Amino acid sequence: MKLVAAVLAMAFVFAGVSTARAEMKTEVVEYRHGDVVLEGYLAYDDSFQGKRPGVLVAHEWTGHNPYVRKRAEQLARLGYVAFALDMYGKGVLAKDAKEAAALAGIYKGDRKLMRARAAAGLAVLRSRPETDPTRLAAIGYCFGGTTVLELARSGADLASVVSFHGGLDTPTPEDARNIKGKVLALHGGDDPFVPLKQVEAFQEEMRKGGVDWQFVSYGGAVHGFTNPDSGSDNAKGAAYNERADRRSWEAMKAFFAETLK
Repeated sequence: MKLVAAVLAMAFVFAGVSTARAEMKTEVVEYRHGDVVLEGYLAYDDSFQGKRPGVLVAHEWTGHNPYVRKRAEQLARLGYVAFALDMYGKGVLAKDAKEAAALAGIYKGDRKLMRARAAAGLAVLRSRPETDPTRLAAIGYCFGGTTVLELARSGADLASVVSFHGGLDTPTPEDARNIKGKVLALHGGDDPFVPLKQVEAFQEEMRKGGVDWQFVSYGGAVHGFTNPDSGSDNAKGAAYNERADRRSWEAMKAFFAETLK
């Protein structure tokens, strides 16, 4: 018994040492798309050895902010290399909804630009020495959900794509045939900004494109349900929903366990 106790004690000591040495590594990464200077955020946990799957994270319509960086860090703790891209440009952050709509509108009106800007972020993630370039995924929130779906429609080499309360529409639904990986759309069942007609068109697009897709609708949730900054008033059309936030994150984890294994 004493020997067993001693072995267990040593195991706890070594576990403590290992934990102490583990460290979240983060880095602000400046990169370019054409003449535009962009500023992304890289996160990974150095307790995971060797190359690991990479996950691109696309921000909401306000721009690259602390929320998207927090999500990158959460992914890093799960064992992924996460890169939060920048769609708008270094230091460009909307101060209100009107400005956010104007910024997002540039890319919604020019899907070619949206795809190319997102691809620039994916190239950064792929090039990192920590990343396994054969196991890449992308997730996005709201505007970012639209962004990663368009990136997939461009034929990007992604094993999987997850949209959290993202816009599902596209001017070129026939491009679904270019999607190489699997798609998971996580949707607020009462989202007024992504109505049933858009949902149905998206599902039909996925079917016609022969995509391996899943669609999950969370009852009682509206737009922006993963972000506490969305407030709590569903009547405004965007509000945080703790239950949908938790369930959608678990759905993503299960999806990645299948697609990035």
